[in-house]
Amino acid sequence: MKQTKFHGRYEGTGRRCETPGCNEAGEFRAPGAQGNSFDGPGAWRWFCLDHVREFNSGYDWFEGMSAEEILAAQAPAAGWRTESHAFRPTAGVDGMPRWSDFDDPLDAIAARAGGIRSRAQREAEMAMDGRFSREEAQALETMGLGLDTDLRRLRRRYSELVRRYHPDRNGGDRRHEGRLTRVVEAYQLLRKSAAIA
Repeated sequence: MKQTKFHGRYEGTGRRCETPGCNEAGEFRAPGAQGNSFDGPGAWRWFCLDHVREFNSGYDWFEGMSAEEILAAQAPAAGWRTESHAFRPTAGVDGMPRWSDFDDPLDAIAARAGGIRSRAQREAEMAMDGRFSREEAQALETMGLGLDTDLRRLRRRYSELVRRYHPDRNGGDRRHEGRLTRVVEAYQLLRKSAAIA
């Protein structure tokens, strides 16, 4: 289905408006009787522009909800626990706190900001040490290593992280590929560093 610039219009579907007696093309979808569920997306109803506007004017998103559910859906923090990269159980693998560990969104934001600040501070301290460039300091942080790193320790850590993040070691799970790429790039930079002997 091709969606045109007119928001929500799907041209060329071959459907007719579902309003009885209307012969216009059904190019706009609206929620059907069956909503989204565990079994998959719900069914759509298809209308022409005039009838989808009519449908939307009478649509009640809160229909069937209790007063508590409506209040929860309208709360300013509603949806902050929605699973995204920062909320997944694997979100803490980079050393940052997981958002799902907090009840208050502001506490979660403060903890993550503190983690970012302390990471930046550690990188700056490593770069100020004089032995490492800023890029090498960031690579050490990516690898979870400190200033006392030698080549043997670097290789051992690299092997450990590859085993942890590689899809072949995780049943084909490719969620950590971005992290694995950063680890490989950090290792390639650090293994050539004059500061690591």
